[in-house]
Amino acid sequence: MATRDHQGRHVIAVTGIGCVTSLGRGVEDNWRELVAGRSGVRRIKRFPTDGMSTTIAGLIDFDIGADAVADRTLTERLAHVAAREAVENAGLGRVGDFPGPLFMAVPPVEYNWDERRAIYDHTPPGPGAVYDRLIAGARHNTSGVGYFPFGRIADTVADSFGTKGLPIAVQTACASGATAIQIAFETLRRGDAEAALVVGTEGFLHEEAVIRFSLLSALSTANEFPEKAAKPFSGNRDGFVMGEGAAALILEDYDAARARGAEIYAIIRGCGEKADDFHRTRSKPDASAIIGAIRRAVDDAGLSPEAIQYVNAHGTGTEENDKMEAFALTSVFGEHMKSIPVSSNKSIVGHTLTAAGALEAVFSILTIRNSVLPPTINYEVPDPDIQLDVVPNVARPARAEIVLSNSFGFGGQNVSLIFAAEPA
Repeated sequence: MATRDHQGRHVIAVTGIGCVTSLGRGVEDNWRELVAGRSGVRRIKRFPTDGMSTTIAGLIDFDIGADAVADRTLTERLAHVAAREAVENAGLGRVGDFPGPLFMAVPPVEYNWDERRAIYDHTPPGPGAVYDRLIAGARHNTSGVGYFPFGRIADTVADSFGTKGLPIAVQTACASGATAIQIAFETLRRGDAEAALVVGTEGFLHEEAVIRFSLLSALSTANEFPEKAAKPFSGNRDGFVMGEGAAALILEDYDAARARGAEIYAIIRGCGEKADDFHRTRSKPDASAIIGAIRRAVDDAGLSPEAIQYVNAHGTGTEENDKMEAFALTSVFGEHMKSIPVSSNKSIVGHTLTAAGALEAVFSILTIRNSVLPPTINYEVPDPDIQLDVVPNVARPARAEIVLSNSFGFGGQNVSLIFAAEPA
């Protein structure tokens, strides 16, 4: 008899996970460092930081292996590393012949300063302004330096892993990783596929990105002690710390996974999405869209608010975001919020932007499997306006079988996911 959820839809399992962050390569290394509370934030050495107000980040500054992909971008290499681990530990198909579509969160389509300079230098002179030469060089890619990251990365990963159908590439700012999971989840739940590869990846930490976020006054400037800079929910927080990384998940129809004897890492119980158009970077002051996303996820999962046992927070460490998320959680869960622990992985790995929702989904699943809540490190000065149990500084053994994972992005992109242990 087919297994169905409360609305008669297919139940979707996670049967493979993979990740790489500034903590290291692979699920095992990342989980060990995460629960130990060891920060992956360090000084930037990739480029000169003289005169910059922020000189720290959660960088991938170690060898990720030649088996990743022979390509020029770190973002693409990271995607391959995470996807390979997920496919291999799922035991579903093989690299080069995966029996399902690809859903991928990738960074925005844009050229960085060095890429624009290279396009300009390699485009033959002709009539028109500098801008016209840049557009011509990008359009025709005559020198090979024009590299459109948005679609190209998903195409390359799809080719390498042999996924089926056209790859779906999404970009919803810092909610992108969660959005990719949401779309894949809904596709499988409708029965349009039996399996999917989902990847979120971010490796575009460069001078221009740091300066852009600095101009928004969004980044921490606590450079003296990098490992202490990310302070989500703390009274002395001063902004987020940029990070790099990738995560991949194999989503599969629960019955199909059970039939082949697959290991079930977790079940996806529900998802909720609600966007607002208040501002390009800020959320509505009443947090209505964030509240709506969380409530929709709980309703979609067929749960009561009291069923949630742990929240993997978006928790960036910016003044407004942390207060907005705390207000939204309290609005949805009321008095029950006093008994729900909440922690932010960004205190340890930094904010991995496009990859964050996928990475935090992997960490949420590991929380369920290991009955350990990762800490929010650097919590030394409580914020009297944020009354949350943030699992301060030290990991906590605790049973958490139903977990809410939040992802909120610029432009009012809000996605919440609910993961649960496999039904008994």
